[in-house]
Amino acid sequence: MSRSAARARAGQDRTSLYSEITDKIIAELEAGRVPWVQPWGTAAAKASLAMPKNAATQRRYSGVNVLILWGAVVEHGFAGQSWLTFRQALSLGGNVRKGERGTTVVYADRFIPDDERKRAERDGDEPGAIPFLKRFTVFNTDQCENLPDGLITAPPPVSEGLILPQAEALIAATGADFRMGGDRAFYSPAHDYVQVPRPDTYFEPINWHRTALHELGHWVGHPSRLARDLTGAFGSALYAKEELVAEMTSAFVCASLGIVPTVRHADYIGSWLEVLREDDRAIVRAASAASKAADYLLAFRLDPSEPVDAIQPADELEMA
Repeated sequence: MSRSAARARAGQDRTSLYSEITDKIIAELEAGRVPWVQPWGTAAAKASLAMPKNAATQRRYSGVNVLILWGAVVEHGFAGQSWLTFRQALSLGGNVRKGERGTTVVYADRFIPDDERKRAERDGDEPGAIPFLKRFTVFNTDQCENLPDGLITAPPPVSEGLILPQAEALIAATGADFRMGGDRAFYSPAHDYVQVPRPDTYFEPINWHRTALHELGHWVGHPSRLARDLTGAFGSALYAKEELVAEMTSAFVCASLGIVPTVRHADYIGSWLEVLREDDRAIVRAASAASKAADYLLAFRLDPSEPVDAIQPADELEMA
């Protein structure tokens, strides 16, 4: 490849990569997140403010990589700022968990094409180097398993009392892959795990239970359990119906456990009026599916006959 062609290709690669990075930062800003301002006290994980570093080499990342990795910590709720490549995790005796998606960082350097090196040797002057950006995919140590103890970042414990014992026991008894952190609550059917923000990010932590049980309502629909159709795309009628089932499942389980969220489930269900108006059997079908899902979850209780007193949200659990 000629020197001019190499420079042109390198320039195109840099332009593309710069655009990708800029677009990502713009998306963060439009979402109300400022990647270079410490935002952990909002709806992000409570990772301590620190510079991102490579867990294998202890070398700190710099430049735009700091912004990229900070943004990833906020988005996914990672507990720390340590990162590894896929091969580094293997070299340390660990591995990246199946289904985890990495974060792209960049490395800036220069290279000298062979024809330029030969020209410089022929003409007796210094060869001209071409700058380039190289992409790397890294994974937070939270996304890895079987790493040495010293590389594992333990998330700060949830304050005692924020998760009610009857809910905590039920979640543990299900054996679900249940993760806390990040800014979103969701269930991943493809990888069969639930993720919800930490309870201490809620203005009223009592409402965390409603969200957690909603996502477990989706979890119950997995093909290996009650096998509901979870393929509906966001905005579709099928998606709306599944959301309705999950929300009523949460309402039924909360009631059974004596948990009273301050956000009423009926208010949330109202957002699916369009579905209900188009199909007068939708609410009956959804309620039936929700009852089956709630029964499935509640069957995990060690002593389902034990009565549970209703618990009102306490003032001391409210956050400013």
